[in-house]
Amino acid sequence: MSDNGTMQKEEIFSKVLRAGRRTYFFDVRATKANDYYLTITESKKFTNEDGSFYYKKHKIYLYKEDFEGFAEILEEMTSYIINEKGEEVISERHQKNFKKEYESNGEETSTVAEKFTDVSFDDI
Repeated sequence: MSDNGTMQKEEIFSKVLRAGRRTYFFDVRATKANDYYLTITESKKFTNEDGSFYYKKHKIYLYKEDFEGFAEILEEMTSYIINEKGEEVISERHQKNFKKEYESNGEETSTVAEKFTDVSFDDI
């Protein structure tokens, strides 16, 4: 257990949401006092002119004392957007890319797309 301290930290509990060129990593991590907190990392894929890829990452740290407030505001904001604009992606350009990205994934299409609609951190 103590031999592998750093590895364990990384592997407490993780989930991944793939959403087109973006991937969201949800990771439970441990503080030095061995309490848990959440990191949410957005990784966005970009293409260089030579065809190679690079990723830009943004990370949010979320601690227990902020869970309730964060969840409330996230729910309020996502509900507001859905109520005001519905679940359809309005931008034509985005909609084409959105469909194209998911068609290649086969079966996962509807589940991933639906989950992404519920919680979208897209260009906040």
